[in-house]
Amino acid sequence: MTDTDTVEHRPLIVAGTGVAGLSAAIYAARANLNPLVFEGDEPGGQLTLTTEVENYLGFPEGISGPELIDDSKQQAERFGADVENGVVADVDDTSRPFRVELTNGDSYTCDALIAASGASARTLGVPGEEELMGYGLSTCATCDGAFFRDEDMLVVGGGDAAMEEATFLTKFADTVYIAHRRENFRAEDYWVDRVQGHVDDGDIEIMRNTELLEIHGSREDGVDHTRLARHPDGYPKEKLDDPSFADEVEEFDFDVGAVFYAIGHTPNTGYLADTGVDLDDRGYITTHGGTGGGQTETDVPGIFGAGDVVDHHYQQAVTAAGMGCKAALDADEWLESAAEVTATGSETAAAGDD
Repeated sequence: MTDTDTVEHRPLIVAGTGVAGLSAAIYAARANLNPLVFEGDEPGGQLTLTTEVENYLGFPEGISGPELIDDSKQQAERFGADVENGVVADVDDTSRPFRVELTNGDSYTCDALIAASGASARTLGVPGEEELMGYGLSTCATCDGAFFRDEDMLVVGGGDAAMEEATFLTKFADTVYIAHRRENFRAEDYWVDRVQGHVDDGDIEIMRNTELLEIHGSREDGVDHTRLARHPDGYPKEKLDDPSFADEVEEFDFDVGAVFYAIGHTPNTGYLADTGVDLDDRGYITTHGGTGGGQTETDVPGIFGAGDVVDHHYQQAVTAAGMGCKAALDADEWLESAAEVTATGSETAAAGDD
């Protein structure tokens, strides 16, 4: 791709408009970095699936996820950030400036890039899922558990996340039910033991070899009940379509007031796969961390990571926003240092020419 194909050059491009990306955009705009922010294929990120946010600083009465994102976007634009629709498909870090290509074929260049493209929660695609996501169906127990106090709750999954979320939900639920499609859990023994303690206390019930088939309810009234399937050998959904198992799979309705998916997230980092940015075995960005400046730096100077695309542990709006702030500050400092090096090099070259 030639330079003539470039739409424009910016000092800084931010990939993603979740709270990490918008926080980065606000700080970068206030630092006169003229940031260009691309919304991505999930504009607003995970918060757009959350009807009420009650644990974000500064909103004592709570705020809806979409409203928080919209307000943050307006705040970024007020300070001079440009937010555009677009999905980053590829980043070329083999030369400077970086070349950023979108899925529509447009190409931009930038001196620094903040990857704040988030992580997408995995879903099951069952009937009722799309309608009820954010209305009784959630992918974040920490975010939404308190809304369903004294309800029976269903957690779907069998890994560490499912055990941790089920344990957390015992603070609010009447009973927490864990539905896992196999007999044995993938979770570490530590979490299995903790859950077993709650089972012994009557706070959690485990439904092994059980899978979710349907979610029933309405946006007005939330989740009413679910449809589950069970088979003693596990993976009952696979056996439903096999005539040889038709009489062995038990299907049944199960009343709960909320459903939580805890089947993992997929980081949106495909566009960084061919760069020098280090990704862990799950695809999350590895940043330098530490206690000083440059905590959000990656192995590629000038590329920074922020939010859920880096953090697969906390995954909270407030922590993502804080990391977005850090990334903007790190990018600003790096750009200033790079400019000083360029200026010094130019002066040295000029002196030599004399």
